[in-house]
Amino acid sequence: MRKIIQIAVFYFLLFCTSSISFGQEKVSNDADLVFKETLYAKFKKEVRAYDKNDFDKLFFEFFQKQNDKSLTLSKEEFYTYTIKIACYSEKFGLLYKDQKEEALKAKEDWFSRSYNDYLNSKK
Repeated sequence: MRKIIQIAVFYFLLFCTSSISFGQEKVSNDADLVFKETLYAKFKKEVRAYDKNDFDKLFFEFFQKQNDKSLTLSKEEFYTYTIKIACYSEKFGLLYKDQKEEALKAKEDWFSRSYNDYLNSKK
């Protein structure tokens, strides 16, 4: 009985220390992360209701505006487009389980886009 208690205590301590070390918060270099997460929460349900045509319209509209040399998107407009595309990528992964990994990578890529990089590309 004493051996079982010792083993249980050992595993409990092991669990506590591993959850503390793996549960550490990651520090991000992205100054706009809070803004992006706010937009993500705002648009997640809306974008999940999109069909393929709605997404195509959003996607092409973004690239037309991004490539228009006479137009510069505001920070909110830029992140609204990129976060909506990231949300749709996530939806795509939920719909097609065999492509979930690629969809999550695409979501991360769109979510990590930077407004400063966009502005630098306009120069």
